[in-house]
Formats: sequence, C-alpha cells, structure tokens
Amino acid sequence: MAAKRPTIYDVAREAGVSKSLVSLVLQGSDKVSAAKRDAVRRAIATLGYRPSRAATTLAANRSRTIGVLVDDYTNLWFVELLKGLRAAVEPRGYKVLLGDIASGGPDVRASLEGFLSLDVDGLVIAAEAPPDSSRDLGIPVVVAGNRAVRHPGAVVVAGDDALGAEMAARHLLGLGHLRLGHLTGPGEAARVRAEAFRAAVEAHPGASLTVRAAEGTLEPDGYASAVELLGDAPEVTAVLAANDTMALGAAAALRGAGRRIPEDVSLMGYDDSPLAGSHLLDLSSVDYRGVVVGSDVGAVLLEWLDGGSPSAPPQAAPRIVPRGSTGPAPTGR
Repeated sequence: MAAKRPTIYDVAREAGVSKSLVSLVLQGSDKVSAAKRDAVRRAIATLGYRPSRAATTLAANRSRTIGVLVDDYTNLWFVELLKGLRAAVEPRGYKVLLGDIASGGPDVRASLEGFLSLDVDGLVIAAEAPPDSSRDLGIPVVVAGNRAVRHPGAVVVAGDDALGAEMAARHLLGLGHLRLGHLTGPGEAARVRAEAFRAAVEAHPGASLTVRAAEGTLEPDGYASAVELLGDAPEVTAVLAANDTMALGAAAALRGAGRRIPEDVSLMGYDDSPLAGSHLLDLSSVDYRGVVVGSDVGAVLLEWLDGGSPSAPPQAAPRIVPRGSTGPAPTGR
C-alpha cells in the first residue's frame, strides 16, 4: 500500500505552528518571522510535503502564475527576457506559463482567452497583436518591448530601440564605412530601429544607406533580404540586421557571394542573443538588455499584484558589443 501523502496539517504539527501560518509561508508572505518560516520549511523537507496547487489557489484567491505571450519561440530575444522575468518573480512563488502565437498556432485573441481561463494573476504580452485584440483584460498586463498596439491600462516596459540603432550607426560609421545597408522586418521594434538607423546614417556627411525589408525576422528572411541587398547595392561595406537571427542569414548570403566578414563587409546584429556570442558567428551586436527588461517587467507586475500603482520604468539603455564581425572599412571603397 502506498504511503499516505503528508498534508498541510502534518506540516503544521511537525513545525509546531498553526495551519494558517503554514499557508502564509507557502504564499511567500512577509508577515512570518524568520524562525517560524525556517521551522515550516524544515518540516516540509522532512515530510516531503508538496502543496496542492488547487488548494493554494482557492485559499489565496491567486493562481501564483503569470502568462507570457510571445511571437515565436525561435526568436532568441525571448530567452533573455524570460531569464530576467523568472529571476524576478519565482522567488515570490510565481510560475511562468508561456504561450506562442507563431504561424499556424492560435491567434492572439484565443491565446488571451486561454490565459484568462487559467486564472493567471498577470500577463506579459511580448508579441505584436492585431488592433481588435486590444481590450481591458481585467488583470495586470505588461507589454514587453515596443509594440504597435496598446492595450488599455497596460504598462509598457522596453529597451531604447532608437538609441540602440543610433549607436550601431555610430559604431559602423566610426570604422569608416560610408556605404551601409540595413535589413529590417515587420513589427514596431524593427520600425523604430530602422528609422533611427536611417536618421543617423543620413546625418553623416558622405554616407548613404540602402534598406531592404523582409516579411519576417528569421534566418531565411535575413538570407533573402541580404541577397537582394547585395544585388541592388554591391558597394555596401557594412550591414545592420534587425536582429541576430536575421544576421545569421545575412552572414550566409555574404559568404555565398564571396564576401569576407569583416574584411569586405562588416555585419552587425541586434539583441546580443546567445547566437551572437557563438564562436562560429562571432557577431557584433546591440545588447538590448533583455535580462534587464525582463527583470523590470517582473518588478512592475509584482508591484501591481501587491496593490501598488506601477508606472513604466526608464527604458533600459542599450550598449554595443563589438566582436569579430565588424572591422575597418576596406580601403578604396
């Protein structure tokens, strides 16, 4: 016969405290003394107690979950965002549920309804959404990143995309490049980056810019738009991609065209995802500070869930991470 599963009453008896105090410890309350909290945790470890999720939710009127809606799991920027978010909320007992609206998956409205049916306590929207999906969801909502659609009552937490693109332009112009290219794609963040990059290049004496837009921001999109760029503007000596994944495709296109990186063409990405630091790509990139953005998202949600009235924190300041994919402009070009 299987051993009886320990209950919250067993934990209370083992720790020498009340059941309600055990509940407070499980909820992460700061109203419990360190000594009693330690006693409860020792009892939990000794008995091997695992709290019932349903019972905890009913008792606290909280699910202790936060939903995160993303565009596509393959976008590596989300790795850093989730890392920062989890570091902020998990010590407070919250778990993160992830939903994806990649092509072929559920649409935004269905995904939002799905999260609401799970009674998530808060929601992070890290995705582009159609205008008709914008409505008051009745729970704390934080929009992560620059997005075209604004949700009523939501707080927006984002990095400074315009400054990051301007810094990328200054980096490449400072290396002597005057014939620049930019690979962009859909979405508000890409639009902001493209506009800021163009403004910075056009303000520099003698510099010119060729832009090619793709339907997406994945590796095949970067490859196709880079092939088009090289065909239309073969004189380009430096290229900024809208993100690191597009830059991976651009690198393949450049090498396929016989262009050496960085001797012939310097290449930059954006986001400084784990891909950028790989030894194979060694990609110079703009660090969007995704972990910081994720941490800020978590802090806003926690303040909200604690009864506060949060506001958007200052935009995380980007920084340039130079690597082996950028170098001085080739002479004579």
